[in-house]
Amino acid sequence: MDEVFKALADASRRRLLDRLNARDGQTLRELCSELDMARQSVSKHLAVLEAANLVTTVRRGREKWHYVNADPINAIADRWISRYHRERVRALADLKTALESKPMSKPEFVHTSYIKTTPEELWQALTDPAFTIRYWGAVLESEWTKGAPVTWEQNGWKSADPEQVVLESDPYRRLSYTWHSFTPDFAGLMEVDPDFVKQAAAEPRSKVTFDLEPAGEVVKLTVRHDGFEPGSTVLEAVQGGWPHILSSLKSLVETGEPLPEPEPIED
Repeated sequence: MDEVFKALADASRRRLLDRLNARDGQTLRELCSELDMARQSVSKHLAVLEAANLVTTVRRGREKWHYVNADPINAIADRWISRYHRERVRALADLKTALESKPMSKPEFVHTSYIKTTPEELWQALTDPAFTIRYWGAVLESEWTKGAPVTWEQNGWKSADPEQVVLESDPYRRLSYTWHSFTPDFAGLMEVDPDFVKQAAAEPRSKVTFDLEPAGEVVKLTVRHDGFEPGSTVLEAVQGGWPHILSSLKSLVETGEPLPEPEPIED
């Protein structure tokens, strides 16, 4: 946590985080155009933020896109805010974000975490149904080769169709597959709003990509969920679900036990 507090102590770095929070997914050129700082200074500040895991990056061609990573901030909250209060803090933060945030220019979810494990063990946790059921609550079955179908089972609901497939499979390095379908029985068995399912079913199918990168005794896991339209209802839903799933994955791999399910907020 020392690196996180050191990174946040600088006002310029906090301004960079504010810029990314307002519009996530920006290149160095875009960030420089919005700040009264030299390109070299912005680059150095971004390097400090990335080293503290407050910013994660994704390369596309020659350019590198920067995203805010909330994992270290969540760790700070978990350390000093009790579970009872944390759910209320999150509810207020969600309300504030909904009232103040602007639409993202590139609708996608990006999250980076560092897990004390090996690429082989993490790959197994991502692909073995015996693991996914424990931290995700879902059974994902596939041969995990490019083009192979993916079957998804959760709470008695099952999804399998020709478009639900593996897109990329490079064992221990990268895994990508299309997201599940939203079928009529999804609402009842998953206990979600039927209107949400109707809207979700009308949207283009999204995809999720896991990039695994060894970093000493840990593995850097970057999860990117994209392919959304602006204003996507599915994106809004996965943004709320992924952080807990990935934190539970980290807990399971490192300690042998997943995180408990979040407690509902009482009225």
